[in-house]
Order: sequence, then structure tokens, then C-alpha cells
Amino acid sequence: MKQGKKIKKFVKERYGKIAAKGNSCCSSSACNLDLVEQAKSMGYTEQEISSISGEVVMGLGCGNPTALAELKEGETVLDLGSGGGLDVFLAAKKVGEKGRVIGVDMTPEMVEKAEAITRRGNYKNVEFKVGEIENLPIEDNSIDVIISNCVINLTPDKLATFKETFRVLKPNGRILISDLVTKGKIPEDVRQSFNAWAECIAGAMDRQEYLNTITKAGFRDVTVVAEHTYSEPGIDERLAGKIISVQIKAYK
Repeated sequence: MKQGKKIKKFVKERYGKIAAKGNSCCSSSACNLDLVEQAKSMGYTEQEISSISGEVVMGLGCGNPTALAELKEGETVLDLGSGGGLDVFLAAKKVGEKGRVIGVDMTPEMVEKAEAITRRGNYKNVEFKVGEIENLPIEDNSIDVIISNCVINLTPDKLATFKETFRVLKPNGRILISDLVTKGKIPEDVRQSFNAWAECIAGAMDRQEYLNTITKAGFRDVTVVAEHTYSEPGIDERLAGKIISVQIKAYK
């Protein structure tokens, strides 16, 4: 099995277990933190958290893309790597009854969890699909806005992901991506660690290379709208100051 497929298999299994357990986080070292407080530290407000099912607050992510995506009523939104549906459900409230939000995730257990919450919450404008972000089960030119929260770093082929993102967006459509990138050299043993891949670290790309990849996929006006140094209790001291959380906007 090729390395990329091995990584995907490991990540899928890890997040399947998270879905079954009901909570975790990108970085396992932070899992003892209160999940609501952790969500607030990533940019979610108390009002946003209380407006949705507590089941979807699992400590996953590195930002709040719905806060910066400027979603409008009636828009069609796609969430890459939607997990339990936190950002999908928040986006659904912003686009309203005439809008639509689709979540795509490669982990069947996550999609099943999100679909169960959709039924219990009686969401009419939400849909979840099992699929890989490098090969989206979405029609060409059909999406107004694409969001993603600390997911693209998990894929071994980021250019393929951004090309797919470009394909499904409508002309002049926009993306708002929250993700982790790197600044400085990451130790090779970390890069090769499957656990570090699942914890959103090993697959993180150099900041400028990440921005260049988005441009290479065809996007214009690629802009970092927010960023801060990412750190968690217990993080490898060799990574201090080298992991950056960024929120990036770009247009088709």
C-alpha cells in the first residue's frame, strides 16, 4: 500500500473512533481541556455553541470559518471534512431556508453521526455525503462558498484537493479555509509519524507553499485574513512557534 493510502487509512480509523467516542481533538494532548472552552478559543462564540447540539462540539478544528466567510441568505455552502457537522449547522442558520449546506467527510461514522443530529434537529437545508476531498461527490460549478476547518492538512495531495475545490465552485465563488501551516523546518520523525498526521501536524505544509498551491489550482485574490501561532499543552517542544493557524480567503 502506498504511503498516502496508509496515511488516509490511519486517519479514517482515528476519526471513526472519535465519532464513536463523541469527543476528541486535533491534538491529542489537548483532549483534557473543556471542549466548550476549546471551541471558544478557536473563535466560536458562546451564542453559536449554545445554538447547536452539544454532540457536534468535539474539539476538532483550528478556527471558525463560518465567522469569516460572510455567508449570505440563499447561498449554497460546502464544508470539506465536515466531521460531526459543527460548521455545517452554523452555516445552515446563516444561509436560511432558501440556502443549502453540504458536508463531505471520508469517515462514514462521522457522516452517520452528523445525519442523526440533522434528523433530531429537523434541519431541512443540510445534507451530508461520504467522500474524499480530493475527489468530491459534487457537481461542477454548483457551490457559492466552500469552508473547511483544519482538514486539508490531513490530505497527502493538497493540490488535488484545491483543484477539486475550484472545480465545484461557481464562477466568482469563494473559499474560506481554516488550516494549520508551518513556519520553519519540522523534524523528519514528526513528518513520518502517522499519529502526527492524524493530529494535523505532520501533513501541515509550509505557509507560503500552501498559498502558492491555492494559486496554482486556479484561485485569485488569495489572502490570509487571520493567523496566529498554534500551540497546545504538551506539544513537542521542537515545534514551538513553527505551527501556524491561518484563515485564508480566495476566489474562483
